[in-house]
Amino acid sequence: MKLFGNRESGHAYKVRLMLNLAGLAHEFEEVDVFAPRETRSEEFRSLAKYGEVPLLLHGGQAYVQSNAILLHLAAHSGALGGDDTATTERVREWLFWEANRIGFSLANLRYSLRWSSAEPAVQGMLRRRFDADIAYLDGELSDGRAFILGASPTVADLSLCGYLFWPDQAQVELPGHVQAWLGRIAALPGWRHPYDFY
Repeated sequence: MKLFGNRESGHAYKVRLMLNLAGLAHEFEEVDVFAPRETRSEEFRSLAKYGEVPLLLHGGQAYVQSNAILLHLAAHSGALGGDDTATTERVREWLFWEANRIGFSLANLRYSLRWSSAEPAVQGMLRRRFDADIAYLDGELSDGRAFILGASPTVADLSLCGYLFWPDQAQVELPGHVQAWLGRIAALPGWRHPYDFY
């Protein structure tokens, strides 16, 4: 397996974290996402369908989009995908929610504060949306469950946490149930902070 990613990408981080937690050996190639796309390697440009990280090469196939890659790796490894059909369906629901909600609001808020000069109105919209997203997630975790779908972690947890280990970079506060849940993820064997992979 070979993963193309970038140290600043939470989308790449969640895939790399999955590979690590599942004990799947892989190569890693850093892609400079801040450089013009035409300067990226020919291998990456020819295989990354949307020109984005992450890109996973496995068994002669190219896999793109972080949540789709997580589902592929869960099916391939038998790890973190859910133990039954009902759980697997709930995993998918959370992956779609993450892509539309917190994976959009937090990722773009962080980007706008660190690397671009988005209009204050845009940052305000992203912050309000993040506040709603994180409040919803905190409410879901308020019943004391260890992970988003119960006692065991799944790729839904990995997807949801993709950008949450950088709250300071987005200038956001994380509520208590979310912080406790992130602590449980960080206690999993094989967990690493995003920057500790480099």
